[in-house]
Amino acid sequence: MTTWRLLLHPTPARGAWNMAVDEVLLEACGRGGSLPTLRLYAWEPACLSLGYAQPVSDVDLERLRARGWDLVRRPTGGRAVLHVDELTYSVIGPLDEPRLTGTVLESYNRLAAALVEALRLLGLPVEAQERAGGPNRNPNPVCFEVPSAYEITVDGKKLAGSAQARRRGGVLQHGSLPLTGDLTRILQALAFPDEASRQRAADRLLARATTVESALGRLVTWDEAAAAVRSAFRSALSLDLEPASLTEAESRRAEELAAQKYAHPDWIENK
Repeated sequence: MTTWRLLLHPTPARGAWNMAVDEVLLEACGRGGSLPTLRLYAWEPACLSLGYAQPVSDVDLERLRARGWDLVRRPTGGRAVLHVDELTYSVIGPLDEPRLTGTVLESYNRLAAALVEALRLLGLPVEAQERAGGPNRNPNPVCFEVPSAYEITVDGKKLAGSAQARRRGGVLQHGSLPLTGDLTRILQALAFPDEASRQRAADRLLARATTVESALGRLVTWDEAAAAVRSAFRSALSLDLEPASLTEAESRRAEELAAQKYAHPDWIENK
């Protein structure tokens, strides 16, 4: 058994804070100042997150603001995700942590085994599918509508979206597990040439992705999903998860990063 830190943040937080905390943990793990960490968290208000290199022109800012939703850019790649009614996980550790070492696909594979076990504990007949081919260059802006190299599906529909970054001497992988709600809400904050295009995108999204509630036929709470993830990470990855909190230094650094980077227009607009 290897000891990792467990951070549970069930109280929803703004997008800039959530991304800042993940980066602070990456900094700490990369310099050897922290144990590898599993963090589980939530968002409020609803927040549209863009992948690191995704153009902000994909967003209909007027519609986004009219709904009171936040906008943030992730430090990881991938496409847009609307964070609402979900459990978000992040895994952070040094490059030499055995569960994170090797290629991106190899580390994805190990973490996917834990996520698959968690979803099966909830009663979902999920599968982890490795897809052949190189990087996906589909211009579609929606994460859950685009096949990834390694994804978790139920009845052929994508159920979890994840992205990984390697920098500062460490690995950060975070992902979204939609628990309930209308997946097509994200399309109300994205730019389309006309409403017919928006509706076609909604039809495609519902055909290719699902939520835990839709797949299972009952509502799963954040706490229930978090308990399943904790149990599965322990058993699938042979971990001793030690509950902890952010240190005072980590909290201060997260406040700085949230204000100076993740909530700053230059970062959001990728200038």
